[in-house]
Amino acid sequence: MPRMLDVSEDVRAEIGDAEADRLLVGDNAPGSYDCTSCRTPGDSEQERTSTVLFVGDETAVLAFAHATCIPSQVVQVAEEQLQGAVRSITGSEQETQDGPNPEQAVLGITSGLVLIDDELHPALVVEPTGAIARPGTDGSGGDEFLQLLLEQGFHPVQQMGQVPEVLHGWSILLAMGQLHAVLQPGTGGGAPVAWWQAHAPLQVTEGWRTAANKSQTVLVYAAPAGSIGQQPREDLLRDALEKAAAGGILVAAAMPLAGT
Repeated sequence: MPRMLDVSEDVRAEIGDAEADRLLVGDNAPGSYDCTSCRTPGDSEQERTSTVLFVGDETAVLAFAHATCIPSQVVQVAEEQLQGAVRSITGSEQETQDGPNPEQAVLGITSGLVLIDDELHPALVVEPTGAIARPGTDGSGGDEFLQLLLEQGFHPVQQMGQVPEVLHGWSILLAMGQLHAVLQPGTGGGAPVAWWQAHAPLQVTEGWRTAANKSQTVLVYAAPAGSIGQQPREDLLRDALEKAAAGGILVAAAMPLAGT
């Protein structure tokens, strides 16, 4: 039975006309699937379904998503992320390109509004669940999360009263009002790759989305594991950020918004 599949021109160019046509007539395409965006079940016989091709340096994985979640597209990802994607595409257990480590730490992200000079700015706070080691090391050098980010262009935060500098080449992917990924420049000037990608699209508040659409910029703060924590209110989150800044363990960057 023909599937209700969308195959974009970019995906068709990667997989070839013959494979694309086989998918569209129902060959090599699943009836039911887990949406690669929202992780809930889908059925390509009953609802419009997007084909999403994840491409690494040596590996490519074809996945499926509700067309209402994301359009059919090619997504460039780091090879080590794609190897994990074979087990669980876009799973939250992916290693970051900057900091895979023996403990398999996961990057946690919290959204909130930060007041600077009487203006509310949309912000994301990144905190790993454990120490991050430099790639290729055994972790004996200690937590290098902040040092790795400094090398990428983040700047230390001394106090919360200043807007961080823009980190060119990085961006925040927002689709249909939900947070999908933090993108970093691809190697050799290639397409951006996901530095952090949501296991399921992260809901943000109406106020956060309004502020992001107004400024088209998101402030990204990062601190080592255990320094911020899951704060239930934005005033407590601000207090934790100020304490981290005072302790010299907070870095930040401003990133343009991609999407709406």
